[in-house]
Amino acid sequence: MIHRLLQRSERLLGIEEAQAHCDIPCKIYDPIKAQLAALSVIRFMDLIAEVQNGHHGIADQAQLIRLVQAKEQHAEEAKHEVRVIWGDYFKQPQFDRFPDASKLVHEIMLAGSACKQGIERAKGDKLLALVNQFAEMFWASKDVATFTAICPYLPSQPVVYPKLA
Repeated sequence: MIHRLLQRSERLLGIEEAQAHCDIPCKIYDPIKAQLAALSVIRFMDLIAEVQNGHHGIADQAQLIRLVQAKEQHAEEAKHEVRVIWGDYFKQPQFDRFPDASKLVHEIMLAGSACKQGIERAKGDKLLALVNQFAEMFWASKDVATFTAICPYLPSQPVVYPKLA
């Protein structure tokens, strides 16, 4: 009820909803959310393939719709998280050190869009690989070493992690 009252008040007062990572800036950035989103895209693609290979009753169709919607949300989340780090954290020193950063981010945007448009697992794998490259670049910009390990949950894919003491 309070939420509805606030929404009405916002409409009456002409207040628009604003969303941001942090415009202070908080200086807390970590590519793990983008990596988890990319892993989720792959997992949803796997689950979509399982539903496609199963029965095609109304329950399966409903499940397929939910899976596709979740896949697309997570692809957008991966893009969003990378955009925030690229736009808020990367400044001239990082661009000088990593001159291909903008090209990589653009490739991630394209790969994320491809994941939203299709269900081919190879597209999800590509998104994760690019996001992992971005994570490696991000941690290198902070002089933090990284390592790659298979994530301990499905879809069991390689993920770049920072080596923390």
